[in-house]
Amino acid sequence: MTEQSRRKRQRVAILGSTGSIGVSTLEVIAMHPERFEVFALSASTQVDKMLAQCLQFKPTYVVMASPEHGRILQHKCVSNSLSTQVLFGKEAIESIAKDERVDIVMAAIVGAAGLASCLAAARAGKRLLLANKEALVVGGDYFLQAVADGGAKLLPIDSEHSAVFQSLPDDANSWAGQIDKIILTASGGPFRSRDPATFASITPDQACAHPNWTMGRKISVDSATMMNKALEVIEARYLFGVQPSSIEVVIHPQSVIHSMVQYRDHSVVAQLGTPDMKVPIAYGLSWPLRIASGASALDFRAMCDMTFESIDAHGHADRFPGLQLAWDVLRAPAGSPAVLNAANEVAVASFLAGQIRFDQIHGVNTDTLASVQISSPGSLEDLLALDALARQTAQAVVTRIGR
Repeated sequence: MTEQSRRKRQRVAILGSTGSIGVSTLEVIAMHPERFEVFALSASTQVDKMLAQCLQFKPTYVVMASPEHGRILQHKCVSNSLSTQVLFGKEAIESIAKDERVDIVMAAIVGAAGLASCLAAARAGKRLLLANKEALVVGGDYFLQAVADGGAKLLPIDSEHSAVFQSLPDDANSWAGQIDKIILTASGGPFRSRDPATFASITPDQACAHPNWTMGRKISVDSATMMNKALEVIEARYLFGVQPSSIEVVIHPQSVIHSMVQYRDHSVVAQLGTPDMKVPIAYGLSWPLRIASGASALDFRAMCDMTFESIDAHGHADRFPGLQLAWDVLRAPAGSPAVLNAANEVAVASFLAGQIRFDQIHGVNTDTLASVQISSPGSLEDLLALDALARQTAQAVVTRIGR
């Protein structure tokens, strides 16, 4: 490859490269070496997986979460004659997110931990592929202001929000006048038809066995409780600037229609595809063009049906009480979504660790929301302080109600 062709490639930083989104992003990039160059990667603790990525893509920088994991990876890189520079810590993640040589940042760090690096990329004016929905759930208008101030291009990677984005007019200024409502689809997860009376016996492995999607354990549990969809409602409100009352959720078990936009004339535009995250990732990387994603094509001849269920039908409201919290916190004081997100992260981690039952996750969330005194956050420090307070409160709730 000539130096001229190399300069034409887009340099990509992937924050959270060893997770499912990060791995899928690298798979798409590997299909298009003429378009993309992996400039930097970050991960938490998976040293061997990161080493394999370094050997394949030879990034300029890699960031690990701790000095210990960074030193181990550095030794392995030297042993394999890699010139990749290994860094560690939160500041290093922010540094690769805003590096002037980076064109595209894939934000795939799970949870509120990814907020600071997302803000760094936004302020640096990057094309920001947002797979970390918590950045918007926690950051809200503060995060959007950083995007506007930095001149960044924010592209949603969640399959539902990417579907909405693809179903909207190109002119963002015309959205508000044309949209009747946004319809987010939900698979219903592994417990769509399970009797809520049996939820106390659900194990972490059962909760993580999603029928359609291959995801990490935290987001899989969120899908099982439909808290993932609650967070997506909050994200959609900020991404698309619509009122919460204009966002609807419908259960669509087949996960073929990823979401829809209903317009004022009551026509509906939807985006369809196989349930594979490589599709929205490829679109985010190549926007406004489209490139091969590596996902399988839909075979309409093999599709027997597509069904839809209301949240109010079949006992779903009792099965998934956490979903309503999205609209509740959007009507509550600013900062309430951040409290809900923090509480849910603690609750899910506690469930996965065997400290609480599956059916107690919702109680941790509601008790935390009721206990934390919320003041409107005006800075990153305010957001982080609110997040820390909510986590401390949620942990106290876990201790009180746990097994």
